Amino acid sequence: MGRLLNLRWIVAALGVLVLAGVCVQLGRWQLHRLDERKARNEVTRTNLAAPAAPIDQILGPPGVVGDQHAWRTVVVKGRYDASKQVVLKYRNVQDKPGFEIVTPLVLADGKALLVDRGFLARQSSELMPLHVPAVPAGEVTVTGRLQRSERGGHTNGGTPDDGTARLINGPDYAKVLGLDLYDGYVTVDKQEPANDPAFGSFPGPEIDDGPHFFYALQWFFFALLALGGLVYFSRQQATGKPAEQQAEAVERPEARAGAPD
Repeated sequence: MGRLLNLRWIVAALGVLVLAGVCVQLGRWQLHRLDERKARNEVTRTNLAAPAAPIDQILGPPGVVGDQHAWRTVVVKGRYDASKQVVLKYRNVQDKPGFEIVTPLVLADGKALLVDRGFLARQSSELMPLHVPAVPAGEVTVTGRLQRSERGGHTNGGTPDDGTARLINGPDYAKVLGLDLYDGYVTVDKQEPANDPAFGSFPGPEIDDGPHFFYALQWFFFALLALGGLVYFSRQQATGKPAEQQAEAVERPEARAGAPD
């Protein structure tokens, strides 16, 4: 037992215990993310099933699209301001690279909403779309799905620069476009007059539990593996014989049995 209590062994055992504890916490974190995803999926299902409604009835005066509004169907009427249109670069829809065209829709009360009019697949290696469909003249009625303002790691990705951007972000766009914008945007499902057929549609939301449960199982397994290894090597140290020596000890009596006296 003296060898078991030496400083090196104590440090190694503590390290294994810390590692196992970290794995357990990571597993619990994945289970927490699973609960969050299930709750978000329930909100999404409810919003997808809800009837279309005017935007002021859904968002109210704050005009902020939150998690509770994602994928809610909204109906808005107004006029497109093509002079403040923004091309989103480096976008992907169903693994196809391309562009998205975001145009402010100015409503009757003067407030504006960013409308993602659709996706234009990249034809080759062009840095800008070869052709952007014109906006309809006059008043249009847009029926679409509300989405939160996008936020990401791109530096100033949500701020339009020379008519292009990487993200759709209401407050960032408002600073540049000079419009009273809702904090969020809408993707077109239906439009009157009809949206240009050159635009590709957007897929619906992914409603599943994701890989979080299996990730949690993996982390718990790693924790058990670490603890099991600690127990095994503790027993080896307690006996004072490595596994190889124990195996040799088992073989020696058999060898001696066949040897002459």
